[in-house]
Amino acid sequence: MQDDLKETSWQIFKAVLPVALLVLILQFTILGMPIALVGRFLLGAVLVTAGLTLFLVGLKISIIPMGEAIGSELPQIGSIALILFWAFFLGFTATMAEPPVRVLASYIEIASKGSVESNTLVLFTALGIGVFIALAVLRIVLQVPLLYLFAGGYTLILVLSFFTAPDYVPIAFDASGATTGPVTVPVILSLGVGVTSVLGGKTTVQEGFGLVGMASMGPILALMLLGVFQ
Repeated sequence: MQDDLKETSWQIFKAVLPVALLVLILQFTILGMPIALVGRFLLGAVLVTAGLTLFLVGLKISIIPMGEAIGSELPQIGSIALILFWAFFLGFTATMAEPPVRVLASYIEIASKGSVESNTLVLFTALGIGVFIALAVLRIVLQVPLLYLFAGGYTLILVLSFFTAPDYVPIAFDASGATTGPVTVPVILSLGVGVTSVLGGKTTVQEGFGLVGMASMGPILALMLLGVFQ
């Protein structure tokens, strides 16, 4: 664990350092912000480095192994319906806890002056992810080519874009991007790798990946449908 902590902290430090240096260069050349604000920024950079390090180490030692274990144990249930239910439940709960989704929903509520509620956006985004993770697991079980599902999904998205409220089209795509965050992605990938190790007919790479891209279609369709009926 100590090795993981050192390696992860160094990686995060290298990622945060260029941003901090750029802000400092702009501060002394263009911006001229108050020193107190710059101090808060530097303190925030230190806290971000520490927080992301602990968060990523936590993912490595807990969520990712647990997701793989759940994915490998689910097929032992023997019921496809139960497998799909638990896949949906994991995707739904992971998205409900995803920080970027919460941040996006709060900003949308502010920008829309309350006409689009943040809780509704989070709920529909989570439902979309949950449904499409279940479909992704079903694809592994039935060994359906991923290309067919992408083609069908984005064709449906294109059709819905002509019927949904215009404001919901950019919201739907941004929500899809927000779901590819530090909570949902490890859950989806580890679940897919675990299920593929038991049920996949091909290699883990061929069958276990592509799930994040497929799951990302869920929020787009869910929020576009919400826009149709709003």
